[in-house]
Amino acid sequence: MGCNVGGIDRALRIIVGAALIGYGAWAGSMLILAIGFIPLLTGLFKFCPFYPLLKVSSCKKKRSQQLKVGSLPKSAIKIFVNGS
Repeated sequence: MGCNVGGIDRALRIIVGAALIGYGAWAGSMLILAIGFIPLLTGLFKFCPFYPLLKVSSCKKKRSQQLKVGSLPKSAIKIFVNGS
């Protein structure tokens, strides 16, 4: 289970989830309270189970994932390995 929720998406999920939980508790609505836990937990755990199905991710990739060694030209690899 990797990260697929990040940045603004994560912040909005946490804020909306907390607001729904607060409103549900204030209004006495268990349904709204329960629905509020969905965005809150997906924001806290940085994972939405529907994103892999839709092939979506708002989480930034790590530098090692963005630049793979196989994508470098061979001359750059020789310089990196040999130092000259």
